[in-house]
Amino acid sequence: MSTLSIPPVLSSPRQDAIDLYKAFKGFGCDSAAVVNILAHRDATQRALIQQEYRAMYSEELIKRLSSELSGNLKKAMLLWVLDPPGRDATILRQALSGDVIDLQAATEVICSRTPSMIQIIKQAYYAKFGAYLEHDIHRQTSGDHQKALRKAMKGLGTNDTALIRIVVSRTEIDMQYIKAEYRKKYNKPLRDAIHSETSGHFRTFLLSVVGPNN
Repeated sequence: MSTLSIPPVLSSPRQDAIDLYKAFKGFGCDSAAVVNILAHRDATQRALIQQEYRAMYSEELIKRLSSELSGNLKKAMLLWVLDPPGRDATILRQALSGDVIDLQAATEVICSRTPSMIQIIKQAYYAKFGAYLEHDIHRQTSGDHQKALRKAMKGLGTNDTALIRIVVSRTEIDMQYIKAEYRKKYNKPLRDAIHSETSGHFRTFLLSVVGPNN
């Protein structure tokens, strides 16, 4: 079940595009405004906003976000605005092509998608990166999302990449279930763990999409 909070009365995608453009203008980006808009729009709405932005300003919103944002907020937002297959393809590409191969990230995606979804992801992967998705990543399993979340926030710092990946990719699917299991397993709300381990606009974004404590 999704935890995404959508305002009861939405502005139009065109108005959202205008407001985002305003947030980018001037000295420095108004990151709070960007989060306030995009963290409260579902996948369809985000796609329409990107279409309007492209039509009005002759540039891709994702490229503007990349140039205006920084740090973990940038990483999270660039994944958030992608359509689900494109997001999964990007996560897999990052997991399989970096200096360190992240099999846990790859298997998290593969093991939580249906066969038909995987076919679409493979097509998106080839379209975006001109390469075929390796088939041998189905051979391993990575454990459940709750263990991955716990591991992502354990120790002297937060594994921000894992935290971003799980929150962004599961918010519109089964984040309510993940939150319930996290609380049951660790006797602590996931929201509280995120709040204590993150800061700034990055924290605001994650808490916005994760939603309130159950």
